[in-house]
Amino acid sequence: MTRHLIVVILALLTASAALAQRPGNRGDRADWMRERSRQNDASLADDPYVGIHGSSGIQRGLYRIESTGVSTEPVREAAEKFLAALTAEQRARTKFAVDDDEWRKWMNQHFYVRQGLGFDEMDNAQREAAFGLMRASLSADGLKLSRDIMNLNRTLGELNGDNFDEYNEWLYWITVMGEPSADQPWGWQVDGHHLIINYFVLGDQVVMTPLFVGSEPVIAESGKFKGTVIMQREQDQGLALIRSLSAEQQTKAIIETSKDGNDNLGEAFSDNIVLDYAGIPAAELSAKARNQLLDLIGLYVHNMREGHARVRMAEVEAHLDETHFAWIGATDEDAVFYYRVHSPVILIEFDHQRPVGIRHLVEGRTPIRQHIHAVVRTPNGNDYGKDLLRQHYERDH
Repeated sequence: MTRHLIVVILALLTASAALAQRPGNRGDRADWMRERSRQNDASLADDPYVGIHGSSGIQRGLYRIESTGVSTEPVREAAEKFLAALTAEQRARTKFAVDDDEWRKWMNQHFYVRQGLGFDEMDNAQREAAFGLMRASLSADGLKLSRDIMNLNRTLGELNGDNFDEYNEWLYWITVMGEPSADQPWGWQVDGHHLIINYFVLGDQVVMTPLFVGSEPVIAESGKFKGTVIMQREQDQGLALIRSLSAEQQTKAIIETSKDGNDNLGEAFSDNIVLDYAGIPAAELSAKARNQLLDLIGLYVHNMREGHARVRMAEVEAHLDETHFAWIGATDEDAVFYYRVHSPVILIEFDHQRPVGIRHLVEGRTPIRQHIHAVVRTPNGNDYGKDLLRQHYERDH
């Protein structure tokens, strides 16, 4: 990662934390958002895509173009139906080339200026077509999680004096990369606060990373969507895994006992971070703990449709001995923590974050259970299906 990019990201994170308290009229705020987003996008020119990798470099030969036997036709048909539901002007704003850097221009922060078509601009038929694309691509759990995250964003608006200009369930944008096709590369992206889905398709292969899910709050205790709850299994099963390890194993897994800040490393504009393995390797775990680890990974992978999730889990299991589990924080029943699952083919991070949107409602500024970020990556060059796309160009062009 270049020094320039690090400076830009640090500036954005600092600025976003202060945005809710920033004085000025709505026009000043909008100008500020556009300038911050422009700086962020411009940083990509200094940081061409390589992929998340260890200090020894990219590990090659992990991914190859091959048939999975799992049809992607329902996804293609849903994408075509969505595009057909748009006006010519909307369609022009929504479509990008399959190799466009637009893939990489996603950001969790709510203030980021997105491209594509927003759910807030769609009529009911267009929204249903957009959700139809998500429904064809995601599992029932994945679709529910996505909708719940969107709804909780409205809850955040309610908790900020009904500020629905910045936080509501329709402030999410869709872009389509390439032309939906049975044999040519294409894909789609949903981008918004606490929900980013990148979905690349080549033939019957799918890569659904980077994936970002989370919320603040994660439990709606009031408002229109009262009772909505997300990410509790990911939280509880991670905690159960670390607590199941022996004292010696915990010593290897826990890389820091105190947690007083945010610890995710693979969030927005971190496509090329250098990240070596840390924690305890699965090869040193008991059969029971290895199964717990696979179940934990499955919670994230099974946001995809069942067939494609099965293919992805087989890829993960093939590298299970090389998979590491790392932990930051305490391990008591009510602990706040960070964990990382890292192998040559998957990177998962779960993080309890400091309060931002609800900091006026809680005491202190240390991480809380009501603010969760989780990110899933495909290391060694295949986020956004980049390695498959590279092989496709080399083979067919």
